[in-house]
Amino acid sequence: MIGVGVLIRKGEEYLLIKRASEPDKGLWSVSGGVMEIGEKTTEAAIRETKEETGLDIEILKDLGVVDKIVRDETGRVKYHFVIIDYLAEPVSGKMHHHDDALDARWIHRGTLPTMRCPQPSSTS
Repeated sequence: MIGVGVLIRKGEEYLLIKRASEPDKGLWSVSGGVMEIGEKTTEAAIRETKEETGLDIEILKDLGVVDKIVRDETGRVKYHFVIIDYLAEPVSGKMHHHDDALDARWIHRGTLPTMRCPQPSSTS
């Protein structure tokens, strides 16, 4: 599955959401999700951010691609996402989390290492 992730910054703070569904349920992550058929990656990033946070964003740059591979207890692949990550800044809207997020918070960059976040399988 192809997805997008959006690291949204506002000054020294970054927006994290707490995932409401698997994979990574209950973990803090950047906004994002699976692309829809016929959708460009930047369109998906803008849509997913709006759906999850209520914010309209401006994409600043491409941050790279991450493989997210989750295996079950027997080692079989349960989920495999190829995620295109972007850096963005909010341009309008009021931040609040929606159904697919349990919470959303602006986190000072110094606090980021203390957040319980998912780990990527590898980068390319």
